[in-house]
Amino acid sequence: MEDKLLVMDIIERDIYALIASGDGIKAREIAKKLNKDRSTVNHYLYNSPYMKDLCYRNENYEWYGLIRQSRPHVGLGDYSGYYGTVAEFLELIEDEWFQMLTEGCRKIGRNLNDTRGLFHSFRDSYEVMKNLFADLSDADVKFDDWEILFELRIKKSRYIRIYADVLVITENYVFSLEFKMNDKILEEEMSQAAKYSPYLEVLFGPQYEVIPVLVLTKAEDLYQYAELPGTTAELPVCSGDMLFNIFDEYLEFLEGE
Repeated sequence: MEDKLLVMDIIERDIYALIASGDGIKAREIAKKLNKDRSTVNHYLYNSPYMKDLCYRNENYEWYGLIRQSRPHVGLGDYSGYYGTVAEFLELIEDEWFQMLTEGCRKIGRNLNDTRGLFHSFRDSYEVMKNLFADLSDADVKFDDWEILFELRIKKSRYIRIYADVLVITENYVFSLEFKMNDKILEEEMSQAAKYSPYLEVLFGPQYEVIPVLVLTKAEDLYQYAELPGTTAELPVCSGDMLFNIFDEYLEFLEGE
């Protein structure tokens, strides 16, 4: 099946961004802000998968987004196994976090079949993220108000599918981390890591750059860019102990040292 969102046009993205970043907006206001005619705007409002699935209209014909495009991202937790600020995450011991994660996964309909080591992979990601923030703290990076979520699942229709292992949301970046218990770079896992970036770019809006990363938890001292199959694009791939370097590359907190 064709991935409809990947051919989504800029008008649809702009309309969604206006709705998701505001406190209620009417069709005529959208048309005015985007310099589009009302019939064009209405076509998108009532036919776009994103508007149909992640927005709603009240009795005053004002449109709202179920997930806000502002910090904190109100509504994002409704689609996550675990969601909170980094400060809140760091206050939890592993078992507390794991219980919250599994309870959250059940609420969002995430399959918790552990026959292939799912729970071990959850705990792997927890350890990597705890170590990452310890490294960032040593570098005097201020991250308390960053947002972190585990197991994002948005499956509202046959068109919208967003699955992500871990997201870290800073002031300007969304790091989408795909965790694999592996020590080798596999093409199918690279494709999986990059697959949802276009969806996330729409979800979070134009103020964010989405950085997809493949994290191999059985590797060590790995940090490189690998070419995505069938494209000229490159994807950052790292071991858990080198995730710090990915964040430094984009946030540049060690610049000049």
